Order: sequence, then structure tokens, then C-alpha cells
Amino acid sequence: MTRMTHENSMTKQSRFWSLTAMLGAGALALTACGGDGESDASSGGDGDLDEVSLMLNWYPYGEHAPYYYGVDEGIFEDHGIDLEIQAGQGSTRTVQAIGTGEADFGWADTAPLMSNIDQGVSVKSVGVFLQTTPSAVQFFSDSGIEEPADLEGKTIAVSAGDAPTSTFPQYLEEAGVDADAVNQQNLDPAGKVSAVISGQVDGLIGFAHDQGPQIEDESGDDVSYLRYSDVGLNFYSNGLLASQSTIDDDSDLVERMVAATSEAFDAAVEDPEAAAGAMEGEDPQLPAQSVVVEQWKQTSEILTTENSEGEAPGWNAAEDWENTISVMAEAELIDEEKPVETYYDDSFAPEGE
Repeated sequence: MTRMTHENSMTKQSRFWSLTAMLGAGALALTACGGDGESDASSGGDGDLDEVSLMLNWYPYGEHAPYYYGVDEGIFEDHGIDLEIQAGQGSTRTVQAIGTGEADFGWADTAPLMSNIDQGVSVKSVGVFLQTTPSAVQFFSDSGIEEPADLEGKTIAVSAGDAPTSTFPQYLEEAGVDADAVNQQNLDPAGKVSAVISGQVDGLIGFAHDQGPQIEDESGDDVSYLRYSDVGLNFYSNGLLASQSTIDDDSDLVERMVAATSEAFDAAVEDPEAAAGAMEGEDPQLPAQSVVVEQWKQTSEILTTENSEGEAPGWNAAEDWENTISVMAEAELIDEEKPVETYYDDSFAPEGE
């Protein structure tokens, strides 16, 4: 976007004041025409960029590469957005922060989004981007675990209340494994990684695209996965959310933010190394660059389902939302199945090229 500059080429004072008056009248006319409360900083127009804040679900890691790459490549600027990316402290905290206006948009897991909406937090998803769940049992490749049945008698680290742990019984049922035969040790997310590396547990439950590359980097050993999706259990994961007030009061901004995010994801898929490189030095908590690259590559493989294949990143199928709602209700992460529009506003669905 370009900023309007003052005309300074006239030398005669009368002409200067005449032009100033004309410009002032024009500005008033434009203001009168734009009285619907929506931003006028869309791509191709004049005016300042909208300063927009995005709170992540956690400290930056490879999954977030499209946002940093989108800033570097000018994608958000092309949509009239000056994007500030903020670290988060968990999806629940992010959802609540967006509800109270601490940031303009959030990036969070769908399960806590739904749970908080049911508890009265006034937010909605405006597009889930991680559409095949990254939930998986993760373990060292030489652990002797090769199939779900091998989990019997093993000790697996879990984190009570999160989506992967809450849906673990459903995974075991789909895999034909007796849940009582698997020992679960409750640990915080950071503790789970340390417990696997130190050998205190045989594996952990979490997001494969996040912890797996980290464990490999810290231990030097290969990690394998038993993915929930491999036994037919799938549900939505991380995506973009906004407060209901932002959706109501500045729908143009929401539309531009979704479109820019979708374009940034597309660009990052095309050049994963460059996308990961855009994150370098952005946060002291950032993993090693090789880990960031691997995290993003794994993320890029879970952006669609069979219902959204071929659509733009962030385009959501109603069937996938309905399935997610059903899975979350069975896992008791929400009280009951509710209509899709309770949690998702499809008004901003991105269009493909």
C-alpha cells in the first residue's frame, strides 16, 4: 500500500490553497461514502495499512511458518494488513484472549475453541487450516512398537484435558486395543517430551508435526508414529478465529485476513525451506532451523481432507465440521452436538485461484 503525499510542486500560494481546499473536500466526500464502519485498506487502494495482531497457540514453531513467510513476501501487506505475530500460551488462553479483545485474531486448536464457545466466550472459527488431525502416539523407532496392539503393557505420557488425550480412548477402540491394557502417565506438554527422551515412558500422545521432529533433534534417534487418522479417526485441529464483535463490526478485515492467510499457506507449501527460513531469529524459543523445516513439511501434509482436496487452504467442508463436533461430543470435550454455525462462520471461506 502507498501513503498519500502532499503536493509540493506549486509555487503560487493561491494555487496551493485552492488545491488544498479541493483535497479537503474530496477527503470529506470519501469519508461520507465509507460510513459503514468497514476498513478501506483493501488491496489496490490508497491509505494506511490496518495494524492487526495475531496471537498464536504457543511459542512459534514450524506450523506457523506461513504467517512469517506471508509477512516477508508482502502477502498480508497486499491485503492491507500490517501483521504483528504474538506468541501464545496454549490454545485455551488464546481463545479467551481473542474473546476479551487482547488480540485481533487467534490461531488455536478447534477442540478448546468449541469448549470455550459453549462456555460463553464470544468467538468463532473463520477457517480451520489443519484439517487432518496431527494427533498421534509418538515413540522411538527402536522401541518395539510397530502397530496399535504393541501399546498393550506400555506406558504412554498424556496431558489430561487436551484433544489428543481425550480422544485416545476412541483411537484405541478404533484400533481394537483394550484401553485398560495401556498405562497412561499424566504429564504437562514439556514434561512429556523429556520423559520420552529419558526413557521414563515408552511414548507420548500429542501432535506428530510438533513434538516428533523436536524429539528427533534432541535425542538423535528416529521417531515413529501411530496416527489417529490411520484408523479412521479424524477431527479438525488448528485454525484462525476472531471475536464475534470483529466479525460483526469489520467483516471486510476478517475477509482480508482469511484470504491473506490462505495465500500465505499456499506460498509456504510451494517453498517450505524459504517459509521456514522466514522464521529464523524471530523468537528465542524457536527450535533449530532443521526442526522448523521438518515441522512445516509435516504440517503441509495435513491441510486437507478428502472433502476439501483441491480447495484453497482454509476452505472448510460442512461434513468435516459435523464429524469434528460428533467426535468432540463423544470425547466429552463439549456437552452435546450443536449446529456447525455455533462454532464456524463460513462467510469468509477463501476462494481458489
